[in-house]
Amino acid sequence: MQDASPSSRLPAGIWKIVSVAAIGSFMSQLDATIVNVSLPDLVSTLHAPFSTVQWVVSGYLLALALTLPLNGWLVDRFGGRTIYLGCFAGFTVTSALCALAWSAPSLIAFRVLQGMAGGLLAPMAQMTIARAAGKQLPRVASAVTLPILLAPLLGPVVAGGILSVASWRWIFLLNLPFGLVALLLASMFLPDDRQECRPRRLDIAGLALLSPALIALLYGTDHMGQRTGQGLLCLAVVMGILYLRQAHRKGAHALIDLALFRAPVFSASALIMFMVNGVAFAGQMLLPVWLIHACGIPAERTGWFMAPLGVGMMCTYPLTGRLTAHFGISRLTRYGAICSGLGTLMLAVLACSGFNIFVLATALFLRGAGTGIIGIPAMSAGYASVAPAEIPMATVALNIVQRIGGPTLTTLCATLLGWRLSHATTPPAVSAAFTAAFGLLCVFHGCLLLATFRLPKGTSRRARP
Repeated sequence: MQDASPSSRLPAGIWKIVSVAAIGSFMSQLDATIVNVSLPDLVSTLHAPFSTVQWVVSGYLLALALTLPLNGWLVDRFGGRTIYLGCFAGFTVTSALCALAWSAPSLIAFRVLQGMAGGLLAPMAQMTIARAAGKQLPRVASAVTLPILLAPLLGPVVAGGILSVASWRWIFLLNLPFGLVALLLASMFLPDDRQECRPRRLDIAGLALLSPALIALLYGTDHMGQRTGQGLLCLAVVMGILYLRQAHRKGAHALIDLALFRAPVFSASALIMFMVNGVAFAGQMLLPVWLIHACGIPAERTGWFMAPLGVGMMCTYPLTGRLTAHFGISRLTRYGAICSGLGTLMLAVLACSGFNIFVLATALFLRGAGTGIIGIPAMSAGYASVAPAEIPMATVALNIVQRIGGPTLTTLCATLLGWRLSHATTPPAVSAAFTAAFGLLCVFHGCLLLATFRLPKGTSRRARP
């Protein structure tokens, strides 16, 4: 057999860098769900009402979005390695502070600080891998994204095991040994990129508009049934429009250079990341509601009925690199969109015709398998379309667009479902309401499929030197 061509070989030391990046992403995502199980214990031990204690979770999730727009500026100013080490150190220290919290307000404050540090870990890991892997990103990206998928699932399991033998404080103390090991590995394996720094002035006006807009959007969509949530959604739209005008005026000096989206491949990649995250989150919202209210499945059993979704995703994620090399980016993402769309269409048929566990399992498996082969190739195409120096800003842009997709499409599906259910007085009318909601989700899958046609067949060369 002939040796692989130099262009197809993985860069030296790439798996060491991947291991460090995977730990950071895993820790950040794990802490997003690991505290959920401990909320009843926090209510009793901290002597605070649940409405206050739930901010231990909400505050962390909102803080994740607060620092995300700063990622590009920080990397350009201080270098990726320095920021990554700082994030790890900050995440570890704030985890210790959370374990030492003496009241609900102090725990919430420390969780916000922890979320601000953790909010940079995942995009920093993504950026580091994109820089190191180059055109070979699809071959190694699954090693980073798989822990991100597993972390939210493992969080409640790990927390339950800890709470069965110890107090809630050990949930946060668990981060200390992993954080110290990650710091050591990061200092050893991550390349020094300070010579690549391009210091630029911080777009303070853009930060003052974009970060609050993201927080208002995420909180507003989660509380859209209340006037406060609806008001915040309107505020998020207004601040988003103001940011776009301000960024257009500042050009390359903006917090996110909108010129990135003028590149057809990058804009297609961003649109696909928006859509794939949106259809995933919207589906995860609709499925449990349909199973419980329309099919009569007990709430505690819905997780088992949705398991084929994760199984399908786990089956395709490890193969993404090989599949991309075989089919190419455009064809593979197209097949993924068709596969996941077919699964959603089967759910719409089920909602109309009646529950069938075998059809449900097949539909969810198709959704998971199809979704699992879209994100990484699309993201790889987006990174390949920009110059290496623009990767930090591209990372911020892709992550922000991706995060917006989830609440946006979820809100649209939830609004349609709520409107239809408010007029449903009979079981057939309830079934029709869910059929309409899944039908709208099918329309979004169609938009996703159309967007995949704008991707290149293979991983293209970088657009600019």
